Amino acid sequence: MLQLKRATILDAEALTEFSRRAFHADVAYGAPGPGGPPGYDDVAWQRRVIEAVDYYVITQEETPIGGIIAYATAPGEYELGRIFLAPEWQNRGLGAQALALLWPLYPQATIWRLDTPAWNLRTRRFYAREGFDETGINDESLALFERRMAGGSEA
Repeated sequence: MLQLKRATILDAEALTEFSRRAFHADVAYGAPGPGGPPGYDDVAWQRRVIEAVDYYVITQEETPIGGIIAYATAPGEYELGRIFLAPEWQNRGLGAQALALLWPLYPQATIWRLDTPAWNLRTRRFYAREGFDETGINDESLALFERRMAGGSEA
């Protein structure tokens, strides 16, 4: 059974490894080379984020398999900072299940926003399937998305 649990400092090394592997796997989906968003492969960055915002470990049958970062940007407005799964757990519908577990944790959310590399058609399709609308591409070649919520459920 898939679950979300609040990350602790003790999870930082495992989350870093899952993150590094997940983002490096994007080479198979059009990434120009190994890499990822800021701090994706830095244990110290992971620790800082765990202490600063809502960071969850995604577990399957109590085995850690990935992570989600979420935070408020204004009253009722949230950013999905990151979601990632170790490559061996990708393409099984688990990302969608993880988001379904995340939404009820934020019943006050009226809108969720995120960005993803414009070249990453796989994640763009994923977010569209999960109810996000693409709102444009910024100067950093990031596709911008938002999802409107109604009392913690889909609008």
